[in-house]
Amino acid sequence: MTDYEKRLKELKKQEETLQFTEFTSETALEIGMKLIEKAKSRNIPIIIDITRNGHQLFHFSAEGTSPDNDQWIIRKNNVVNRFHTSSLYIGTQLKMEGKTIEEKYHISSKEYAPFGGAFPLIIKNVGVVGAISVSGSRQIIDHNLIVEILKEHLSK
Repeated sequence: MTDYEKRLKELKKQEETLQFTEFTSETALEIGMKLIEKAKSRNIPIIIDITRNGHQLFHFSAEGTSPDNDQWIIRKNNVVNRFHTSSLYIGTQLKMEGKTIEEKYHISSKEYAPFGGAFPLIIKNVGVVGAISVSGSRQIIDHNLIVEILKEHLSK
C-alpha cells in the first residue's frame, strides 16, 4: 500500500467518524469559536467558514489574512460540495494518480481547489449538507485543525 493509499484511508475514516446527528446555527457558532481559539493559541492567522445547504452560518477573518484566503475558501468548498468528500482527499487522490483537477474531472482550478482545508459537514443517515473550511496556513494544518476541533466537539 502506498503512502497515498494509506492517507486516503485515513481521510475516509475521518469522514466516517466525524458526523453529526444534527447541525444548527448554534453548533456552527460553537465550532467556529473553538477554531478561532485554537488558531489564536497557535498564532495561525486563518479565515473560517461554515456553510450548511448553501447558507453561510459562520465566517471569521483573522488579522493577517486577505481576500485571497476568502477565494481559497470558495474554491475548497466547491470541491466538497461537488465530490462530498474533503478537499484534501481529492487533492491526495489527484497526486496519487499524477493528474490535475482539469485532467481528471474537466473542471477549472480557478473554481475548484483540491487542497486541504475544507471538510464535509456530514449528518448521520442524511449525508453531506455543507462544509467547514479554513484557509490561511499550509493545507495539512488547515485540514488537521478542523479535524481536531470536530473530534473534540463530537466526543462530548
